[in-house]
Amino acid sequence: MIGAGPSNLALAVALEECGSPEVAGRALIIEQHEDVKWQRNLLLPWARSQVSYVKDLVTLRNPRSRFSFLNFLHERGELDEFVNLSTFNPFRWQLSAYQQWVADSLEHVQVRYGARAGDILPIYGEDSTVLGFAVSLSNGDTVICRDLIIGAGRDASVPPVFAGLPAERVVHSSQYGSRVAAVNALAQPGRPLRPVVVGGAQSAAEVFMALHQDAPGSSPMMLMRSIGLKDYQTSKFVNALFFPSFVDEFYAMSEPTRVKVLEEMRLTNYAGLAAPFLDELYTMIYRQKMLGQPVSAIRGLTEIVGARMEPAAGGGEEVVLDVRDLRTDRVEPVRCDAVFLGTGYDQRMPAMVRRLTEAMKLPEVSVNRSYRVDLGEGARGGLYLQGVNEATHGISDSLISVLAHRSAHIVGDVLQRRADTEAGGADVDTSSAATRAQLAVPA
Repeated sequence: MIGAGPSNLALAVALEECGSPEVAGRALIIEQHEDVKWQRNLLLPWARSQVSYVKDLVTLRNPRSRFSFLNFLHERGELDEFVNLSTFNPFRWQLSAYQQWVADSLEHVQVRYGARAGDILPIYGEDSTVLGFAVSLSNGDTVICRDLIIGAGRDASVPPVFAGLPAERVVHSSQYGSRVAAVNALAQPGRPLRPVVVGGAQSAAEVFMALHQDAPGSSPMMLMRSIGLKDYQTSKFVNALFFPSFVDEFYAMSEPTRVKVLEEMRLTNYAGLAAPFLDELYTMIYRQKMLGQPVSAIRGLTEIVGARMEPAAGGGEEVVLDVRDLRTDRVEPVRCDAVFLGTGYDQRMPAMVRRLTEAMKLPEVSVNRSYRVDLGEGARGGLYLQGVNEATHGISDSLISVLAHRSAHIVGDVLQRRADTEAGGADVDTSSAATRAQLAVPA
């Protein structure tokens, strides 16, 4: 399993509880960092999850599990205080700590930290069927597996208009926590940082809010194409579409119907903010105005059509953004020190998946109901994709809402496939010599 995020941790829990300690004991999670953190660069002290804690890694699949969020609080002596908050929505840092606790509580599945996955190659049998995979790690090791589960998330989306700017001037929201201090140092002496935040959804708004603390004295400007900040669609009727049972319905739909449903559900997850957070933002700007403080700007109906570096009036360089007002079509320059992107994630398959499927010469990535990629008839190795199957499994696929049930589908498929092939036949050979002989694309 590549990535110790919530998807693969939920899968690890399902393996621990599947009744086959042997299978669980042969499972390994590879994590590039030295610990588990959920949205590690947006662990803002005030940021909350928009999803109920009941939709943790396990409860909807097994309410009696010892790996539940409530048991995490119980074991830490924090249950009474949390109950007293009268909320379904924990702080993000609490869910992050919960996920580390789950990783530490695993008895059979192993987690290998500080191991970044590099090249992934298929292993073929004599009949050119896929037997498994070889995953190269950054330290030179190679891990051989029969079943590979990729749950490392999507790649950050950086619009092409910013491609010409120096890397130190552009910060995606997924990098915020680890880079904001260095970016703050780019401000001219004696002048606060002049940051511009691009985007109109939750991550952009969180960065916009956080900059008021992390770049003291600054007055961030937020630019977005939409007319203004919007809240998520959160009616109970719409939320029913996040039930795990809706995945079956969505998967059975025709492709045109899926496209229509995804478009209608866009505001349940994308291009919106949680209503309480919208109130906080509005109140902050109101307070700035009423107290005569420098007012942070939120500008809708704008589009960035150019970005470049120019000499700054006080020396050094500054970023110049060419910003088009969509109401008048007028373009004006906006000068700043750095650009923070809340522009979301690339909706294509992650680059890691694309490289692997291109190496396997797959004409397309076709995923079945159990999240397994079609590798051709007779394949013994399995490739599973987590969190990137919205087109076939619905908008909840990238969220924690379906983690518990998705894990049950994947584990069930893995166990069934292993049972079907236990009787004999070629399988992945973990001996190095045999593996090297198999690491070739078939003719």
